[in-house]
Amino acid sequence: MSLTYCAAASGHPHHGPYHDGEYGFPNSDDRVLFERLVLEINQAGLSWLTILKKRTAFRAAFDDFDVDRVAAYGEAERARLLADAGIVRNRLKVDAVIENARRIVALRETHGSFDGWLRAHHPLTKAEWVTLFGRTFRFTGGEIVGEFLMSLGYLPGAHQPDCPVHVAVLAQAPPWKSAIDRGYGGYEPMK
Repeated sequence: MSLTYCAAASGHPHHGPYHDGEYGFPNSDDRVLFERLVLEINQAGLSWLTILKKRTAFRAAFDDFDVDRVAAYGEAERARLLADAGIVRNRLKVDAVIENARRIVALRETHGSFDGWLRAHHPLTKAEWVTLFGRTFRFTGGEIVGEFLMSLGYLPGAHQPDCPVHVAVLAQAPPWKSAIDRGYGGYEPMK
């Protein structure tokens, strides 16, 4: 039987701080939202531990996840990223990050921010979110979208109900909990 993330993260030098202080907690900062999307995209096919270990390099490579700066990247920056051994050097992922930054800039025109766009569509089922992300962003399949939204409190399930961090997350009124409190019943049952 495999451990839950809550049990496995306890005391781990990389998973522990992420689990205890970020995972499942709501955040409205577009830089944080963009970072989480970038990390989830780059995690595809790799372990989350690999991504957490490379997180500092990702921050440096993508200008601390400044959406406007990344959206302005051209061929020189793309070549720099593909040569950077500190990050995941996958052309599809690098191209998706740059294009997704451009799409977030465009979302500001209609929703004020990436956070505003998320809130305007919440709540949705995971399947509806996956469809919406697929129409809006690049390289955003079901696992990427699900983990991105769970990591930011838009979908339930980040923590086991008996995890002490679960209580801290609930205290910050994550969007999924607010939706349930208002009577929304479209989430998959939590395990």
